[in-house]
Amino acid sequence: MRQLAILTFQTLDGVMQAPKLPDEDLSGGFKHGGWADPYWESVMALVGQEAMATPYDALFGRNTYDAFAEHQPAQDTPLGQAKKYVVTSRTSGLNWAHSEPLVGDVAEEVRKLKQADGPLLQVHGSWQLVQALVEYDLIDEYRLCTFPVLVGTGKRLFTGGAPPRGLNLVKTKSTEDGVVMSTYRRSDAAR
Repeated sequence: MRQLAILTFQTLDGVMQAPKLPDEDLSGGFKHGGWADPYWESVMALVGQEAMATPYDALFGRNTYDAFAEHQPAQDTPLGQAKKYVVTSRTSGLNWAHSEPLVGDVAEEVRKLKQADGPLLQVHGSWQLVQALVEYDLIDEYRLCTFPVLVGTGKRLFTGGAPPRGLNLVKTKSTEDGVVMSTYRRSDAAR
Protein backbone atom coordinates (compact mmCIF):
# COMPACT_ATOMS: atom_id res chain seq x y z
CA MET A 1 0.00 0.00 0.00
CA ARG A 2 1.33 3.40 -0.88
CA GLN A 3 0.92 6.78 0.76
CA LEU A 4 -0.73 9.92 -0.61
CA ALA A 5 0.71 13.38 0.02
CA ILE A 6 -0.57 16.78 -1.03
CA LEU A 7 1.85 19.54 -1.96
CA THR A 8 0.07 22.84 -1.44
CA PHE A 9 1.20 26.43 -1.82
CA GLN A 10 -0.89 28.66 0.40
CA THR A 11 -0.95 32.19 1.73
CA LEU A 12 -0.68 32.82 5.44
CA ASP A 13 -4.47 33.20 5.49
CA GLY A 14 -4.90 29.79 3.84
CA VAL A 15 -5.65 30.66 0.20
CA MET A 16 -4.23 28.23 -2.36
CA GLN A 17 -5.84 29.71 -5.47
CA ALA A 18 -3.65 30.83 -8.41
CA PRO A 19 -0.22 31.04 -6.77
CA LYS A 20 1.93 31.48 -9.87
CA LEU A 21 0.11 33.36 -12.64
CA PRO A 22 -2.27 36.35 -12.55
CA ASP A 23 -4.79 34.56 -14.80
CA GLU A 24 -4.21 31.02 -13.52
CA ASP A 25 -7.64 30.69 -11.86
CA LEU A 26 -10.05 33.61 -12.00
CA SER A 27 -13.04 31.63 -10.71
CA GLY A 28 -15.15 33.35 -8.09
CA GLY A 29 -13.80 36.71 -9.29
CA PHE A 30 -10.36 36.04 -7.81
CA LYS A 31 -8.08 39.00 -8.53
CA HIS A 32 -4.90 38.12 -6.62
CA GLY A 33 -3.36 35.49 -8.91
CA GLY A 34 0.42 35.34 -8.90
CA TRP A 35 0.83 36.06 -5.18
CA ALA A 36 3.66 33.48 -4.90
CA ASP A 37 5.63 34.72 -7.90
CA PRO A 38 8.12 36.93 -5.98
CA TYR A 39 9.15 33.86 -3.94
CA TRP A 40 9.03 31.31 -6.77
CA GLU A 41 12.72 30.65 -7.34
CA SER A 42 13.56 30.07 -3.68
CA VAL A 43 10.50 27.97 -2.92
CA MET A 44 10.96 25.77 -5.99
CA ALA A 45 14.52 25.03 -4.88
CA LEU A 46 13.15 23.96 -1.49
CA VAL A 47 10.35 21.90 -3.06
CA GLY A 48 12.86 20.21 -5.35
CA GLN A 49 14.95 19.15 -2.36
CA GLU A 50 12.14 18.20 -0.01
CA ALA A 51 9.16 17.00 -2.07
CA MET A 52 10.38 16.02 -5.51
CA ALA A 53 13.77 14.40 -4.87
CA THR A 54 12.47 10.82 -4.66
CA PRO A 55 10.29 9.03 -7.24
CA TYR A 56 6.56 9.62 -7.06
CA ASP A 57 3.42 9.36 -9.15
CA ALA A 58 1.35 12.51 -9.54
CA LEU A 59 -2.39 12.88 -9.01
CA PHE A 60 -4.08 15.90 -10.56
CA GLY A 61 -7.49 17.43 -11.01
CA ARG A 62 -8.13 18.19 -14.68
CA ASN A 63 -7.72 21.99 -14.56
CA THR A 64 -4.40 21.77 -12.72
CA TYR A 65 -3.21 19.02 -15.06
CA ASP A 66 -3.97 21.21 -18.08
CA ALA A 67 -2.10 24.17 -16.55
CA PHE A 68 0.94 22.06 -15.65
CA ALA A 69 1.00 20.27 -19.02
CA GLU A 70 1.02 23.62 -20.81
CA HIS A 71 3.91 25.06 -18.79
CA GLN A 72 5.97 22.03 -17.72
CA PRO A 73 6.02 19.41 -20.45
CA ALA A 74 9.74 18.58 -20.08
CA GLN A 75 10.36 14.85 -19.84
CA ASP A 76 13.73 15.15 -18.09
CA THR A 77 12.24 16.42 -14.81
CA PRO A 78 10.88 14.29 -11.96
CA LEU A 79 7.36 15.49 -12.75
CA GLY A 80 7.84 14.85 -16.46
CA GLN A 81 8.95 11.29 -15.73
CA ALA A 82 6.23 10.60 -13.15
CA LYS A 83 3.09 8.64 -13.95
CA LYS A 84 0.30 11.22 -13.94
CA TYR A 85 -3.22 10.20 -12.89
CA VAL A 86 -5.86 12.76 -13.83
CA VAL A 87 -9.29 12.90 -12.22
CA THR A 88 -11.48 13.96 -15.12
CA SER A 89 -14.71 13.44 -16.99
CA ARG A 90 -12.91 14.46 -20.23
CA THR A 91 -10.57 11.61 -21.09
CA SER A 92 -9.34 13.14 -24.34
CA GLY A 93 -6.42 15.56 -24.51
CA LEU A 94 -4.19 13.92 -21.91
CA ASN A 95 -1.14 14.39 -24.11
CA TRP A 96 1.54 14.84 -21.46
CA ALA A 97 3.65 11.67 -21.34
CA HIS A 98 2.73 8.99 -18.80
CA SER A 99 -0.81 10.36 -18.25
CA GLU A 100 -3.81 8.22 -17.42
CA PRO A 101 -7.41 9.31 -16.73
CA LEU A 102 -9.25 8.41 -13.53
CA VAL A 103 -13.00 8.36 -14.08
CA GLY A 104 -15.85 7.45 -11.79
CA ASP A 105 -16.04 7.77 -8.02
CA VAL A 106 -13.00 9.78 -6.92
CA ALA A 107 -12.72 8.26 -3.45
CA GLU A 108 -13.00 4.71 -4.77
CA GLU A 109 -10.47 5.29 -7.57
CA VAL A 110 -7.95 6.92 -5.22
CA ARG A 111 -8.35 4.09 -2.70
CA LYS A 112 -7.53 1.63 -5.52
CA LEU A 113 -4.41 3.63 -6.42
CA LYS A 114 -3.30 3.67 -2.79
CA GLN A 115 -3.74 -0.10 -2.51
CA ALA A 116 -1.62 -0.75 -5.61
CA ASP A 117 2.14 -1.11 -5.60
CA GLY A 118 4.11 1.95 -6.58
CA PRO A 119 5.79 5.06 -5.28
CA LEU A 120 4.22 7.86 -3.26
CA LEU A 121 1.17 9.50 -4.82
CA GLN A 122 1.65 13.28 -4.71
CA VAL A 123 -1.09 15.81 -5.44
CA HIS A 124 -0.01 19.19 -6.81
CA GLY A 125 -2.50 22.04 -6.38
CA SER A 126 -5.86 20.67 -7.57
CA TRP A 127 -8.15 22.46 -5.13
CA GLN A 128 -11.35 20.59 -5.94
CA LEU A 129 -9.62 17.21 -5.80
CA VAL A 130 -7.94 18.09 -2.50
CA GLN A 131 -11.34 18.97 -1.02
CA ALA A 132 -12.58 15.46 -1.85
CA LEU A 133 -9.41 13.85 -0.49
CA VAL A 134 -9.77 15.78 2.78
CA GLU A 135 -13.48 14.91 3.06
CA TYR A 136 -12.81 11.18 2.54
CA ASP A 137 -9.75 11.22 4.83
CA LEU A 138 -7.42 9.89 2.12
CA ILE A 139 -4.40 12.15 2.77
CA ASP A 140 -1.48 10.61 4.63
CA GLU A 141 0.85 13.60 4.46
CA TYR A 142 0.35 17.35 4.12
CA ARG A 143 3.29 19.22 2.57
CA LEU A 144 2.33 22.84 3.06
CA CYS A 145 4.36 25.74 1.69
CA THR A 146 3.06 28.81 3.49
CA PHE A 147 3.97 32.17 1.98
CA PRO A 148 4.21 35.44 3.94
CA VAL A 149 1.30 36.91 1.98
CA LEU A 150 -2.33 37.75 2.83
CA VAL A 151 -4.92 37.95 0.05
CA GLY A 152 -8.18 37.82 2.01
CA THR A 153 -10.39 35.88 -0.38
CA GLY A 154 -10.03 32.82 -2.55
CA LYS A 155 -10.09 29.04 -2.46
CA ARG A 156 -8.76 27.79 0.85
CA LEU A 157 -7.15 24.47 1.68
CA PHE A 158 -9.61 23.75 4.49
CA THR A 159 -13.16 24.79 3.76
CA GLY A 160 -14.96 22.71 6.36
CA GLY A 161 -15.98 19.11 6.19
CA ALA A 162 -12.60 17.72 7.25
CA PRO A 163 -13.03 14.77 9.57
CA PRO A 164 -11.32 15.13 12.95
CA ARG A 165 -7.73 14.01 12.52
CA GLY A 166 -4.56 14.27 14.53
CA LEU A 167 -1.40 15.22 12.63
CA ASN A 168 2.27 15.03 13.57
CA LEU A 169 4.70 17.70 12.42
CA VAL A 170 7.63 15.74 10.97
CA LYS A 171 9.69 18.43 9.25
CA THR A 172 9.92 22.18 8.82
CA LYS A 173 12.20 24.08 6.47
CA SER A 174 12.14 27.68 5.32
CA THR A 175 13.53 29.91 2.62
CA GLU A 176 15.49 33.10 3.34
CA ASP A 177 12.56 35.16 2.11
CA GLY A 178 10.11 33.67 4.61
CA VAL A 179 8.31 30.77 2.93
CA VAL A 180 7.85 27.91 5.41
CA MET A 181 7.44 24.32 4.27
CA SER A 182 5.85 22.19 6.97
CA THR A 183 5.29 18.48 6.56
CA TYR A 184 2.58 16.82 8.64
CA ARG A 185 1.72 13.12 8.74
CA ARG A 186 -1.52 11.70 9.95
CA SER A 187 -1.59 10.12 13.36
CA ASP A 188 -3.96 7.42 14.51
CA ALA A 189 -5.57 9.80 16.96
CA ALA A 190 -8.74 11.57 15.93
CA ARG A 191 -9.27 14.92 17.64
